[in-house]
Amino acid sequence: MNKPLFNRQLERLVTGINTQDGAGVSLVRVLTNDLQRRLDPFLMLDNFHSDKPEDYLAGFPDHPHRGFETVTYMLAGRMRHRDNAGNEGLLQAGGVQWMTAGSGLVHSELPEQEDGLMSGFQLWLNLASGDKMVAPSYRDLQADQIPQVSPQPGVKVKVIAGAAFGTAGAVQRPHTEPLYLDVQLEGGQQLELPIPARHNAFLYVFEGALRIGEDGRSAPAGRMAILSNSADAAGVSLQAQGNSRFLLIAGKPLNEPIAQWGPFVMNTREQVEQAIQDFRDGKI
Repeated sequence: MNKPLFNRQLERLVTGINTQDGAGVSLVRVLTNDLQRRLDPFLMLDNFHSDKPEDYLAGFPDHPHRGFETVTYMLAGRMRHRDNAGNEGLLQAGGVQWMTAGSGLVHSELPEQEDGLMSGFQLWLNLASGDKMVAPSYRDLQADQIPQVSPQPGVKVKVIAGAAFGTAGAVQRPHTEPLYLDVQLEGGQQLELPIPARHNAFLYVFEGALRIGEDGRSAPAGRMAILSNSADAAGVSLQAQGNSRFLLIAGKPLNEPIAQWGPFVMNTREQVEQAIQDFRDGKI
């Protein structure tokens, strides 16, 4: 029996863009619009990380969404969310909110702290054309609801979505079949990380550094590493350069048209225009 090939390589490194969103929240936009085709079904990834209250206190007041999902993963801090249907919850350190905007909602995400570190990520995941108008829904997952596995000494993996090392994640999604992992490696540790062969995949290193693939190219903290696609690939080989931590995000491409205007992501311009009109008419 042939050994699986963990032969994905580092295709390119991406440096995020420093920007502000919401009411002035400072963040790094890691996955930008120009990468949406290459990293289909993912639309955006933001990293917010600051212990300066002026960088995050204003939060994200009421704003609409339609046609995709948002995945907010908190490393530190607390964020209160509310929407125009009366839903409310508190996202705390180590927790995840998986929101399916579907046909549309208006919600807010506001910090529930006045000082200290606020750190985390928000990922935008596209919905298939047949799912874009489903009823909105939430899954609020606290830290203890996210499965963890240690496949070998010196390795810890939180399985937010999909499955890894025989452990099912907290969330399973049809069509896009996302894999979302938070991986910690002790310095020098090597890991063969399984990734479905036909998924688009990337790593975002936020502590330490990694050597990726057979050629051992380095991905330092604060950089996104887009991984090559290969029909026979079982995953990627990694080695930690010092204690390291990163996100592994992968998903099955939808291969559908993307029409986006800000917080609305549909398949055609006409659908986006309808979303804008529905928002103006109070139907979202």
